[in-house]
Amino acid sequence: MIVMGIDPGTAITGYGVVKVENNRHIALGYGAIRTTAKQSTATRLETIYSDVRARIVEFQPDCLAVEELFFNKNVSTALAVGQARGVALLAGAHAGLPVAEYTPLQVKMAVTGYGRASKEQVAYMVKMLLGLNDMPKPDDVTDALAICVCHGHNANNWGRSR
Repeated sequence: MIVMGIDPGTAITGYGVVKVENNRHIALGYGAIRTTAKQSTATRLETIYSDVRARIVEFQPDCLAVEELFFNKNVSTALAVGQARGVALLAGAHAGLPVAEYTPLQVKMAVTGYGRASKEQVAYMVKMLLGLNDMPKPDDVTDALAICVCHGHNANNWGRSR
């Protein structure tokens, strides 16, 4: 199974693509989709959508795993992240991919065994689990890869509780 993970954001949307085979996780690719505050919201969202679609075409994943939006005290930030998340979901839907959604707590638990793990702990475990030479940067990319690992661990139970 090839999983594409997305950590949505308007400035930086992290993506990761991981092949899950016999409980092994192999990174096929990862990176960041970047936009600038000088761009209009519509242009930023179009860039995210187009780049996610391009990565779907490039890597041909079997499914898309996206981080769920958690409550944010800054309403404008939450709305912007929600818009980025929406276009990523739309890109997956247009490609006919099944979509899984995970909370940050679920992702941390799957990757580190501890739901309140720090960003550094998550990054270290992603590096180790995927056999990477360096920790992926920025954090959004690490989080996207962690979402892939989370789905890899949960794919057998996927859909049972949702």
